[in-house]
Amino acid sequence: MFTPINQDFSVAFSYQTHFTRGLFALNNPLFYQVLTQYSHHSARKLFFVIDKGVATHHPDLVAQIQLYVQQYPQDLLLTAEPMCIEGGEQVKNNPQWVDDILQAVEKYGICRHSYLIAIGGGAVLDMVGYAAAIAHRGVRHIRIPTTVLAQNDSGVGVKNGINYRGKKNFLGSFKPPLAVINDFDFLPTLSERDWRSGIAEAIKVALIKDEAFFRQIQQDCHLLNQRDAEAMHTLIYRCAEMHLAHIASGDPFELGSSRPLDFGHWAAHKLEYLTDFALRHGEAVAIGMALDVSYSYLQGMISQDEWEQILTLMQNLGFALYHPALRYKKAEKYALLLGLEEFREHLGGELTIMLLQKIGKGQEVHALDAATILQSVELLEARNEYVVVV
Repeated sequence: MFTPINQDFSVAFSYQTHFTRGLFALNNPLFYQVLTQYSHHSARKLFFVIDKGVATHHPDLVAQIQLYVQQYPQDLLLTAEPMCIEGGEQVKNNPQWVDDILQAVEKYGICRHSYLIAIGGGAVLDMVGYAAAIAHRGVRHIRIPTTVLAQNDSGVGVKNGINYRGKKNFLGSFKPPLAVINDFDFLPTLSERDWRSGIAEAIKVALIKDEAFFRQIQQDCHLLNQRDAEAMHTLIYRCAEMHLAHIASGDPFELGSSRPLDFGHWAAHKLEYLTDFALRHGEAVAIGMALDVSYSYLQGMISQDEWEQILTLMQNLGFALYHPALRYKKAEKYALLLGLEEFREHLGGELTIMLLQKIGKGQEVHALDAATILQSVELLEARNEYVVVV
């Protein structure tokens, strides 16, 4: 009888999230320093994938990259013109984009010591990160997020993925980037919706982890609405810091079925599909949080005053907290409720949903009552009819 051979090993992951302005300015050494600290090869191959929206709003970006790389001819090598791809969730719905990147990796000889660099919003970073993870079983990947949501949440984590058969992030990997570089100079060209959308993720992490951060967002609400750069930079930094601290202290590759940072997301993911992605991710998260905050209130977990404070803040920031899709039906069943089972499947274990015990402290539960969910929808619908955003 052969006894089992036990194999036990661990792999340490380490990456930095940087904050800067004018990343490709000739006098900014950060990008060069990031590339050269991880490799001693004489000519590091670089291939860029850029969100078309970013390229449109920053028409000099490609030329800036080319000039920047030309400063270091012995150390850096652009293998080809950057690939510009569609931005937004549609890039995760079409597998052709992944195939196009894999073809470029093969064509331009991008190896495990080369760099696949993505510049764009969260959806582009998700998709390019997935391609980087499966090419050669993983090529070096650098993320340069260009939206509030990507800089403070999705772009700084360890997850990559694309959508499949109507399910969000059904295909994906846990593959940390080599580095994340947040350049605040990309933010001023964002639309009002994209500026606001990322604030939802900051509210999320504040509600479940840090009351002081929630109070800071309340205090800065007017400044954020006026697109005050300093207030937004502070919000992004604190949100990213808390997100990364959670990854380091918990279950980074989600081997369990607990995902605290997905507060409000079970409904949000379903709403994105039900609205054919007319809702931005952050907009859907705001509605999802409003739903779960209302559920927590109806269950007696938080007070009416806390419920009012939370919903008022989100509305004052310009978020709509109700959408007719919350009441869509499929075969006489509420489509929203189907999202619970899909979320459980995505977790891979028992259903685990984060609710609120108080502002700044979450509480996980393993079941939600359908009648109370629908009552929460009714609360939001009624509030939507009379609320005045100030």
